[in-house]
Amino acid sequence: QVQLVESGGGLVQAGGSLRLSCAASGSIVSKDVMGWYRQPPGMQRELVASIISGISTYYRTSVMGRFTISRDNAQNTVHLQMNSLKPEDTGVYYCNAKGSDGYWGQGTQVTVSS
Repeated sequence: QVQLVESGGGLVQAGGSLRLSCAASGSIVSKDVMGWYRQPPGMQRELVASIISGISTYYRTSVMGRFTISRDNAQNTVHLQMNSLKPEDTGVYYCNAKGSDGYWGQGTQVTVSS
């Protein structure tokens, strides 16, 4: 079992920044993939960024150059630094461990106003 607790969402104006954090506990090791998904209003959940072993990263095209995912293996935390936010980044952001069939946090709301 893995428990994930997210923090850091909120309301921000377009062009602003937010940093999401996710603290993981339980059966998780550094080689396990961790990532952030989001669910925009009325849309499907989508992968935003992921990281494996604190080194290999993936970003969806729309966030490349604006978002940065990082992982502290010693603390078992993963962060998502979001800069130059756009209204289309609005949604509920979920921390994930071990892929889409793995474990999920409770979600944190990110709202970007225009």
